[in-house]
Amino acid sequence: MWVYEKKLQYPVKVGQCNPMLAKFLIEQYGGADGELAAALRYLNQRYTIPDKVIGLLTDIGTEEFAHLEMIATMVYKLTKDATPDQMKAAGLGAHYADHDKALYYENAAGVPWTAAHIQAKGDPIADLYEDIAAEEKARATYQWIINMSDDPDINDTLRFLREREVVHSQRFREAVEILKEERGKKKVF
Repeated sequence: MWVYEKKLQYPVKVGQCNPMLAKFLIEQYGGADGELAAALRYLNQRYTIPDKVIGLLTDIGTEEFAHLEMIATMVYKLTKDATPDQMKAAGLGAHYADHDKALYYENAAGVPWTAAHIQAKGDPIADLYEDIAAEEKARATYQWIINMSDDPDINDTLRFLREREVVHSQRFREAVEILKEERGKKKVF
């Protein structure tokens, strides 16, 4: 089904150790509006979506896993050289006590990821609007992290991810219109 290239979708460069920035990025790793929730949401919803747009959910869901890998790489690079005191000062003391510097699906406040973050209604239009909202929330979160970051290399990658959220939102909007048009057509049996 997939061809995996051993490289990231977009390069991840990190200027210096910065556990505080890593803490903010963890939101996009295991938060309600993060990449894991998005990937699982779309790949799950595709089973009840009409054939005309099923490929869209597969494509975007798969791409979200690539984004998850990019976030993981940034968090790892931002914390790999951090001391326990730096982790604690960044608000990651509890994370360090539980996981050392291992990645863990949680949000920036340390709340673990849960399946309650994702939705599947079974109504294609409702699900696609849910997906549009998810993409817009992720876009906003990326912008807020950029606003707090002073690392130009990280910001470059975050801008790439933010723009991909915009593209995904637009594609989901197009899918809604396709399904609305299809729903309005007269059916002859």
